[in-house]
Amino acid sequence: MPEAPLTRAEAADTPNLDAFFRPTHDEYVRTRYIGVLLNHAMVNLRYAVWDEYKASAEPAFKKKHGRAAKTGKEIHHALADNTFYRTYSSFRYNAQEMGPQSVQAPVERVIPQLNAAVARVPDNDHVGGTLRLNRDIEYPHYLTSMDAHLTPGGYWSEHAGEGDISQALMLQGRRIAGPVVNSSRDFGSVGAAVGTWLARKYPDFKPRRILDLATQEGKQLYAYRDIFPGIELHGLDIAAPSLRYGHAMAAYKGVPIHFSQQNAESTDYPDGHFDLIVSSFFLHEISVPATKRVIAECYRLLAPGGILAHMELPPSKSCEPLLDFSFNWDARYNNEPNYAHYRAQDPTGLCTAAGFDRKKCFELEVPVPATFKPENYEKFLKGEMASPPHGRGGWFIFGGRK
Repeated sequence: MPEAPLTRAEAADTPNLDAFFRPTHDEYVRTRYIGVLLNHAMVNLRYAVWDEYKASAEPAFKKKHGRAAKTGKEIHHALADNTFYRTYSSFRYNAQEMGPQSVQAPVERVIPQLNAAVARVPDNDHVGGTLRLNRDIEYPHYLTSMDAHLTPGGYWSEHAGEGDISQALMLQGRRIAGPVVNSSRDFGSVGAAVGTWLARKYPDFKPRRILDLATQEGKQLYAYRDIFPGIELHGLDIAAPSLRYGHAMAAYKGVPIHFSQQNAESTDYPDGHFDLIVSSFFLHEISVPATKRVIAECYRLLAPGGILAHMELPPSKSCEPLLDFSFNWDARYNNEPNYAHYRAQDPTGLCTAAGFDRKKCFELEVPVPATFKPENYEKFLKGEMASPPHGRGGWFIFGGRK
């Protein structure tokens, strides 16, 4: 890894904003190590907590109530004072908190050069992409009241005045230094998983225009471009730093993307403007009333025959109690208070309330194509084989066709 920030000359010559993240050897290793720690806590230690519950808390719960726990909330209360669980939660909390701290120094070193470089990218770029920002936008309370995911500044903060994108590089830096760098920017291969399923499930579906909600830097759009050639790409987000970052990176990659700073609850796009609307890791971050408004807005924006496909956390109704308990850890300790409230909803019910026909709705887990053998995908489509579980080779999605 490079060990020094970009020089003035290098900053002037490179349009690749990812290149501004130049940690020292120790900073790079620290970020990698913290990423491994967090993954260990989220995945491996999850099952150690389950074993602890079964060995100690579950017998006590059954003795007291005469039955097994029925919900994740009951399991949480049964484990609340358990030393192992408290230690696990402290370990995971600190690993989560150390992540942004590990990339802060290399980002702060290059803020002037970074912002100067992105300022040179015009709103209408040379490949046909556009950037629309709203300096008067009002950030909702659910966004500003806390630092989501224990990341100082959350998604939206500008630390060095108007035009600052350092917060976007903070978020991207952990991916650049992560164990696997996805050059397509398709975080978790969500776009590839959802797009592949849509193309295989609906062979007649030929979308002209796609909108990615809470797009950040255009995270999933590159994958959809590959699956649906010729599709017009639109990304919406409320956070200006990530949109500026994404616009510049799309221009660097030669991909025309239309970025717009708006609140997804109410947008200025015309009725029926999109054939495909997607999102990922979004709805659990906002309040339930806001979620309902977002899905109603999606229904308005879809053309007849268009499809809505949200990748999200599996709802509580589809999870056995221990898994439900593990998912909702973030609601209590990771500055995601809407997490559990969102998961308590019925995804299909949210869609039908917005106007979708229940018969045209779906909710299922779909495989990540890169790690799922083609012959197995055929079996999956025929209902002969299940998808890998959410976050372990598959993703839960829901939505419907208008």
